[in-house]
Amino acid sequence: MAAFPLPPGSVIGILGGGQLGRMLALAAARLGFDVAILEPEPDSPAARVAAHSIVAAYDDPAALARLAELADVITYEFENVPAQAVAMLTELGAATAPNARALAVAQDRVEEKSFLNKAGVPTVAFAEAHDAASAAEAMALVGAPALMKTRRDGYDGKGQKWVEHAAGAAAALKDLGGAPAIVEAPADFLRELSVIAARGRDGEIAVYPPGENHHENGVLRRTAAPAKITKKAAEQIERIAHQILNSLDYVGVIGVELFEIKGGKLLVNEIAPRVHNTGHWTQDGCEVDQFEQHIRAVAGWPLGPTEPHAFVEMTNLLGEEAADWPRLAAEPESRLHLYGKREIKPGRKMGHVNRLHPLD
Repeated sequence: MAAFPLPPGSVIGILGGGQLGRMLALAAARLGFDVAILEPEPDSPAARVAAHSIVAAYDDPAALARLAELADVITYEFENVPAQAVAMLTELGAATAPNARALAVAQDRVEEKSFLNKAGVPTVAFAEAHDAASAAEAMALVGAPALMKTRRDGYDGKGQKWVEHAAGAAAALKDLGGAPAIVEAPADFLRELSVIAARGRDGEIAVYPPGENHHENGVLRRTAAPAKITKKAAEQIERIAHQILNSLDYVGVIGVELFEIKGGKLLVNEIAPRVHNTGHWTQDGCEVDQFEQHIRAVAGWPLGPTEPHAFVEMTNLLGEEAADWPRLAAEPESRLHLYGKREIKPGRKMGHVNRLHPLD
């Protein structure tokens, strides 16, 4: 087991080779670390900027043993890494961060909301459904209309269905493949906010200013940050971040999505135990961005400052939009981040652009 803080020259292991892994690897390199990527797909964006690449399934025993041998600490770029993989790494004596509990909570929407409520964090009303009878009971408890989502997996609007009437609960569950589900009361929110926060190995917490998010077809399109919110709301969001991080005994960066309701009330929608799309604005708007912050945290280093030095509008580049890079690169206020994905597909996240403006 490695001793923390890790010195430069140590190896950071990352489960996942997509764009988040790539940006984590680049941040780690700036701090003098080498990176080892474990990813099932060959020629992944993260592997091409890392010192070591292991191409194998996430739960491949030999691959995990190799990663544990190479890396001084292991983290992950997305929360759907098989829990079995983290358990196997732990058995091998590898240090992992964030911890297995954070992963388990985030992988199951019922567990997630139950955890949040126990931690004193408000959410919409919810109930679980696993068959026709429990789906009807959930609708009776939550009320109609309601949003039914699969308990596990599903992202960017996938794996969910609106249920307009209680009588349609069984059919909605069937449409979702019959998988265990959660039924959520609708949130009549004014806007979606999010906050990126980090907790170090010594319990130190650093919170970035919240951002305001805009979605299209269930996919994040833009984040504007720092969001224009009241001091009371900012204090409430910071308090929520502290409650979540401390309750999980968390190490690393976390993304927390919130709904702002009329009257200034805030409800947490979901948490992501990793660096987050809504935190990309920090790359060009803050002294230390979320990727470096995550590396600092998992390596046991002091956390960096989170103060903003610009107002940033982050826009995701989907599909062919990334081919417009010559124009985007020519915009003086823009900072272009492309993910190195070999193939452009409709709706695929190919990069993002941060447009900088003076702070008010």
